[in-house]
Amino acid sequence: MNRTFKLSSGHLIPLIGFGTYRIQGSQLIYETLDYALSAGYRHIDTAVVYRNEQHIGDALKELLPKYNLKREDIFITSKLISQVLKDEHYIEELVQKSLANLQTEYIDLYLIHWPGVSGLQVTNPENATYRKMTWNVLSRFHREGKLRSIGVSNYTEKHIRELLADCGGVRPTVNQVEWHPQHFQPELLQLCRKENIFLQAYSSLGTSDYTELRENPVVVEVAKRLERTPAQILLRWAYQQDIGILPKGRSKAHIDENIALNFEIPDEDMKLLNGLRLSSGAKYAWDPETVA
Repeated sequence: MNRTFKLSSGHLIPLIGFGTYRIQGSQLIYETLDYALSAGYRHIDTAVVYRNEQHIGDALKELLPKYNLKREDIFITSKLISQVLKDEHYIEELVQKSLANLQTEYIDLYLIHWPGVSGLQVTNPENATYRKMTWNVLSRFHREGKLRSIGVSNYTEKHIRELLADCGGVRPTVNQVEWHPQHFQPELLQLCRKENIFLQAYSSLGTSDYTELRENPVVVEVAKRLERTPAQILLRWAYQQDIGILPKGRSKAHIDENIALNFEIPDEDMKLLNGLRLSSGAKYAWDPETVA
């Protein structure tokens, strides 16, 4: 069921990944990854700011042999955010630390987590300078084989075009953005597909703090009609459009539920879900539109 997509780098990325945002602590990471690998997840998504890379590395060291898996059988994504007044050496140290924490010789996909710079105003034009510097460092690690693919997250059309115009010969393979029926950008998807950039969705279910999206009457209606859960409808909506998804879960029941997407949403129901963007649009995560 967990299909793969071929990145422009030639590597295959599973369409369904296991998100680890807000999942911290060695025991909880071990338990959730145990459930995830058992359910069939083979893509693990983390980030430096999630503060769980080391626990993921520790858990995989034990869990891969348990499931008769090798390092090459799984796909690991991590991300970093640039910080003001930090140079290329700082970025290099972050990447090296990710490799060490995850206890791997390579990371399958590494992203610039945010087009802005931590500690710098979003309207400051120096954001572009830091983006370029960070991309140059990731490109070097990519050429060395330590980062098999590199990409971006929360990049708008403006940021994507800027990067493509001066990427140093290494093009982005992925753009990971907030994407669900209440908030999606057809023009961004069109640009990414034109440029062979795989679009991944985060916040597919809204957020852990707000249930508005999962309780939306249209989502609930479609779920009842297809005898699925609202979460499965929201995840299948993106998956059915060949958009990557990164659901997270802490219980075995939710982890199993989120990967059980072997069904089709009829066209008429897809249209109903698409209509939520205009009728009840809502954005739940940070907004990169104002980042210079």
